Amino acid sequence: MSAPTTTTDQPAPMTHRQTLEALSGLLLVLFVALLSSTVVSIALPRIIGALNGSQTQYTWVVTATLLTATATTPIWGKLADLFNKKLLIQISIVVFVVGSVVGGFSQSAGQLIAARAFQGVGVGGLQALVQVAIAAMIPPRERGRYNGYLGGVMALATVGGPLLGGLIVDTSWLGWRWCFFVGVPVAVVALLLLQATLHLPTLRRDNVKIDYWGASLIAAGVSVLLIWISFVDGSFAWLSWQTAVMVGGALVLLALATWVESRAAEPIVPLKIVRERTTALAILGSLAVGMAMFGGAVFLGQYFQIGRGYSPTEAGLLTIPMMAGVLLSSIIAGRLITRTGHIKPFIVGGSIVLVAGFAVLGTIDHETPLWFVGTGMFGVGVGVGMTMQNLVLAVQNTVALRDIGAASSSVAFFRSLGGTIGVSVLGAVLARRVTEQITHDLAAAGVPTSGSSGNSNLNLAALPPAIQDIIRAAYGDATGHIFLVSAGIAVVGIIAALLLKPVMLRSSIDLPDSTKAAAVAADAIDGAPPIDQVAVDAPGDRTAARR
Repeated sequence: MSAPTTTTDQPAPMTHRQTLEALSGLLLVLFVALLSSTVVSIALPRIIGALNGSQTQYTWVVTATLLTATATTPIWGKLADLFNKKLLIQISIVVFVVGSVVGGFSQSAGQLIAARAFQGVGVGGLQALVQVAIAAMIPPRERGRYNGYLGGVMALATVGGPLLGGLIVDTSWLGWRWCFFVGVPVAVVALLLLQATLHLPTLRRDNVKIDYWGASLIAAGVSVLLIWISFVDGSFAWLSWQTAVMVGGALVLLALATWVESRAAEPIVPLKIVRERTTALAILGSLAVGMAMFGGAVFLGQYFQIGRGYSPTEAGLLTIPMMAGVLLSSIIAGRLITRTGHIKPFIVGGSIVLVAGFAVLGTIDHETPLWFVGTGMFGVGVGVGMTMQNLVLAVQNTVALRDIGAASSSVAFFRSLGGTIGVSVLGAVLARRVTEQITHDLAAAGVPTSGSSGNSNLNLAALPPAIQDIIRAAYGDATGHIFLVSAGIAVVGIIAALLLKPVMLRSSIDLPDSTKAAAVAADAIDGAPPIDQVAVDAPGDRTAARR
């Protein structure tokens, strides 16, 4: 079999000014993607209450986006290795905008979940392609400083998002639907800005094959597993035929996905890359960070509004300590990494702080002083800021430029997968504990429990004051328990970080020639055609290295 031909459409190398201009558009894209989550998350209690949704549907509004983003992130990353990165980013923005508009017009919780699932396809593209585009422009050693900018944008979106979402929901002439509409004009501006500023070379290869079977099997297996998590111990028992069918079916689908990935010409999750020590440990760390971060933080807005009785705007203000931790730690750590060239100490330190922050939050209830809650949130923010982007950077530093798209998207894939599982698991735990406590407290108060749970729990305005107090206490007390579970999950991230090899970040965009030669030889031994040998730059060819 002959190797596929490789051709390139190469613009002139971007100057420093052009790089900064393009980076501004990419950061705006990232801001839009993050804003879509943070604006909605703080308003979710009000949104689900208005749509008469249940706690399970509350969880799935978040899970649906994470699940589709998880399933499509590797596809976007692989496409970035094959086609025009700029066009792919623009397509993902359009998908995101359409999902936002449909979500804003939803008339039921089910419609909203479907719209968020479609929106997640665009989010998956944005979270993978922004990292890939930056990697194609900036060497790893310099990328630590730019990761600080990424952290700043993340902090701005995560601080401003809850505040903006709270203000929108609390403003009578706007309402919760504008939580979805507000990101549309920003996304359009980002689309136009990237059209004018982003100039990356295009890599075209003949006989391209996209692993749709692998992506479909992974998405199906994870979906079945999450559906089981959502309903087990509620609709059916842990030991039941439903559990056997769903868990067994999920394992079969995931096993088939692994088999397909091992034989696919262009696998969604390249097993060759995943087996490398740094990549494997970064994936394990990202999986743990994703489970803890997404799974824990998504319920903070619900804790402050349902458990403590604050308005959406006040709840947004109360989340500032966590966002401040992300902002400070990502910028400071990013600059220190660029100055020293060392990355492992920051990942290890961030993982430890993350666990400590969740441990503090694991002790809260509906009467905990706010300064204590803020301390735990700040610790979680510092941990996230020091680990999340730097785990991607550690992987990008160890692979050739030709594999950066697949490697980066693999880490993002498992981080999103961890977040998806974390939200579903912790949401199910929260729902079970809330239901048990509400049932117990209502019975103790002599109130009939029929109709007191389910859809009406989150629509507090429709309930008598006595029942409202019982529900608030139940949510406030149960939230501390899920943060404690998050701390246990995040311990895995510490172990993975400690096992990482201490390395010095390289100062070139691609691997040194000797390393690339070894990689090409390894491909030949494995029987893989050296399809990127032309694409890997010749000595001194800076333009080719930018691919």
